[in-house]
Amino acid sequence: MTEQTNISKERIENSRGEVNIKRRGWARRFMAFVGPAYLVSVGYMDPGNWATDIEAGARFGYTLLWVILASNLMAILLQTLSARLGIVTGLDLAQGCRREYPRPVTFMLWVFAEIAIAACDLAEALGTIIGLNLLFGLPMLWGCAITALDTFLLIALQRFGVRKIEAFIILMVTTIGGCFLIEVFLSRPDWGGIAGGFIPRMDPSAVYIVIGIIGATVMPHNLYLHSSLVQSRAVSNTITGKREASRFNMLDSFVALNGAFLVNAAILIMAAANFHARGIEVTEIKQAHSMLDNILGHTIAPIAFAIALVAAGQSSTITGTIAGQIVMEGFLNLRVRPWLRRLITRTLALVPAVVAIAFWGESGTYRLLILSQVVLSLQLPFAVIPLIHFTSDRKKMGNFASARWVRILAWAVACTIVALNLKLVYATLSESMASAPVWVWFILVPVLCLCLFGLGYITLRPWFGTRHEWESGIRTLGRSVAEHIHPVPISEIGVALEHAKGDAAIISAAVTMAKSHKARLTLIHVVDTPGSLVYGEESASQHGEEDKVYLEQVAREIEERELPVEIALRNGKPVDELIQVTAELGFDLLIMGSHGHRGLGDLIHGATVDSVRHAVECAVMVVRSKGTERAQREATGNGSAVK
Repeated sequence: MTEQTNISKERIENSRGEVNIKRRGWARRFMAFVGPAYLVSVGYMDPGNWATDIEAGARFGYTLLWVILASNLMAILLQTLSARLGIVTGLDLAQGCRREYPRPVTFMLWVFAEIAIAACDLAEALGTIIGLNLLFGLPMLWGCAITALDTFLLIALQRFGVRKIEAFIILMVTTIGGCFLIEVFLSRPDWGGIAGGFIPRMDPSAVYIVIGIIGATVMPHNLYLHSSLVQSRAVSNTITGKREASRFNMLDSFVALNGAFLVNAAILIMAAANFHARGIEVTEIKQAHSMLDNILGHTIAPIAFAIALVAAGQSSTITGTIAGQIVMEGFLNLRVRPWLRRLITRTLALVPAVVAIAFWGESGTYRLLILSQVVLSLQLPFAVIPLIHFTSDRKKMGNFASARWVRILAWAVACTIVALNLKLVYATLSESMASAPVWVWFILVPVLCLCLFGLGYITLRPWFGTRHEWESGIRTLGRSVAEHIHPVPISEIGVALEHAKGDAAIISAAVTMAKSHKARLTLIHVVDTPGSLVYGEESASQHGEEDKVYLEQVAREIEERELPVEIALRNGKPVDELIQVTAELGFDLLIMGSHGHRGLGDLIHGATVDSVRHAVECAVMVVRSKGTERAQREATGNGSAVK
């Protein structure tokens, strides 16, 4: 009895996540939690970061290394809070916002999050496009077409589970780190200068690039992503289990994000050693690549640079797609197929990329990279401020609410990020909007006012409004659905037949349902010969006559079992005719056959069931009509086709 209880308990706990954490030994338990932070870390080394790091190293040498370190410490704090929110409440940040704020505010936050994801995906797509161009000389417009196909890469990886995705991302991160280790080794940097770069000091002319580094470091979509990914571990719903999970995830974040810090630092060091030391100012990724070969004299250096760029773009693309799914489901409770979600996100990213490349050429890609970081900066406060409020609220977090010193530090970080990002946005808009037409201002000013109002609302509401407890991390419509459960009378049953052996299973199910409900059956067949598709009921063919005789024969067999039955022979497209006859005859239930084919089979034979069931108002019962004899025996009960 005890053994069975333990097994049941373990199954329940495993159902809450995809990765089993019940392992002996500290190291093995920690390894079970390793993964989510690495998926998050790739957002801190995407092509948008490259642009700011290269420019910082080329213009100011090693002196801004401390800025990368400081921004990384900010990121560790915020990502740790994000992971703790997901572990303790069982909700990700998007789901928490949907429960906390009114619907208009929730919708606004969702729109901002989607814009941020599209902007991030733009930088990732551009990184892949530039990397392919550098590696293979592929024209950038062709690179746009190839990056559109990486949708299928994510779909393929998702079939293998979350651990395989995490392993792939860790491989990409390792590739990026290895490539830049080669770059730094070949560059022979001044190690004394590197050590001095961690002492805080700044040239007044470096203010803009400092804002860019910090603004490009903390990504808003990563906060939504991390709070959801940590729930893939089957954490015990106890204070001890949550405390252990929070501790291991903090360590995971520390290790992974410091890996991202080393990559960003390596990019800056490489730029400082190769370009600043020689008085070369570099402001574009492709320009940096072209100069490496001339300066270092090694073919491997520019190749490693390009490979790292492609790896950064691809790994960030995957995590951005997952974040998009989390945001849509969290804010709207709307689930979309992963491939469709990926296609929408990548399309939104590639449209501006194609336009920029077509009209402004390769220089347009760098402008788009900077623009994407500005857009991300604008969205960042709308994720950071709710996160700090939620993790500070004892009603939501209980004993895991942030301590006072953590709250003070988090708000200091938030104020610094918000102030620097607002300054970056203001400076960028002031420069670019000086010569903009009046109609642009009429669009931009209301948008900015809406952003400021929303920012003020989510900042001040917890202090002046009512804070409430989130009842559970699991929220369903079970009670509401149960209240509306009632018997459904079934008096008319439509039976779609194909004049094939598989009809036996369909008829068997129909006869069983008719006997149970004392209902009348209507046997339906649609003649879809070329003549019937053109002329409809006016067409006459040997095929149609055979179908009519077939329905009559089956009807007589059913009548012998004392069941009322009618026949309906239609001509035309099967989907359209089935929908029409269902509406005309008022079926309470439509029984159809599923043939078991998919993919290419659907393209060849058609996929009638899905099209019909989404269009008719009655219930649809799908019977496996093509398969083994065993499946047909299971459908009929004892092996006979019609009983």
